[in-house]
Amino acid sequence: MLKKFEGFTKGINLGGWLSQCDHTKERHETFITEDDIRNISSWGVDHVRVPVDYYIFKDENGNTLEDGFSLVDNCISWCKKYNLNMVLDLHKTAGYIFDEEEIPFFFEKDLQDKFVDLWREFAERYSKYSDMLCFELLNEVVDENLSEIWNDIADRAIKAIREVSKDVRIIIGGAKHNAAFCVKNLRAPVDKNMVFTFHCYEPVLFTHQSAHWVKGMPLDYSIGFPIEFDVAKSETEKYLESENQKIYNIMESSAIDREFFKKFFSEAVMIAEKYDIPLYCGEYGVIDRAPVDATLKWYEEINAAFCDLGIARCAWTYKEMDFGIIDEHYKEIKDKLIKLL
Repeated sequence: MLKKFEGFTKGINLGGWLSQCDHTKERHETFITEDDIRNISSWGVDHVRVPVDYYIFKDENGNTLEDGFSLVDNCISWCKKYNLNMVLDLHKTAGYIFDEEEIPFFFEKDLQDKFVDLWREFAERYSKYSDMLCFELLNEVVDENLSEIWNDIADRAIKAIREVSKDVRIIIGGAKHNAAFCVKNLRAPVDKNMVFTFHCYEPVLFTHQSAHWVKGMPLDYSIGFPIEFDVAKSETEKYLESENQKIYNIMESSAIDREFFKKFFSEAVMIAEKYDIPLYCGEYGVIDRAPVDATLKWYEEINAAFCDLGIARCAWTYKEMDFGIIDEHYKEIKDKLIKLL
């Protein structure tokens, strides 16, 4: 049986606030405010995941930018006020952005040193909040061939954090955009305050339909849900690149449904159970171009699987970013959707 991720069973991402944005002062001060945290606290979720970028905390020369830390301070204060917990997720670091091809971070020690030093500073500033705050080392390592290099870098960051705090929980994911089938490539946790994470947007053909950033995806593509497994496989092979086809080569199923997701997550579950640590799906969601009734059905199936297996989860995302739950596209199903988080 999976160990429960206490205080982080279900949540919502705050994507686009302190990461994946233009980082203007206006954006930082208005995109997410205390009112949003108060609103989220009424949903019945227990936490928010806050993606952040390295360069809101440090300039090119490694000098500290206190304004960036102040934004995190504010969010922690709001979360404490409204009884929410928080995941601090380093979404982009110096030399690494998950959606760009140039990734010097994995090959240049000075960039890795910056990563480790930032996590040491996070620990020094924020480990006193370990009852309500978790650290997520890095979002979505892409290349599975870099798994061992990533493990080496992560070991250094974990060591730096643990020199400051033994209690703060540390979340780590594998390669292929935090794929569930890459959890197996992670090293054994150093202690019981570790959490393994994965993301799930399967089937990509549905959750990212018409997305311009998915290679091969027709911009006018539309498909409903549920989907027969063979249909999803053939359509994926027709349009999308091989990285989105792997799931159909390692699995068999009749349909993309609750049982499919349970089977897909089963290996990661077994690994987390082996080490007696929680398992956390840090991102899952459906693009705002999908039919809303189909989106609701997808959420029903994947959340049933999470609940059956005891997997903690955090939906992508609160607003905008093509997946925003409070946006106009989801208006007619928003209340039902929130109940499924």
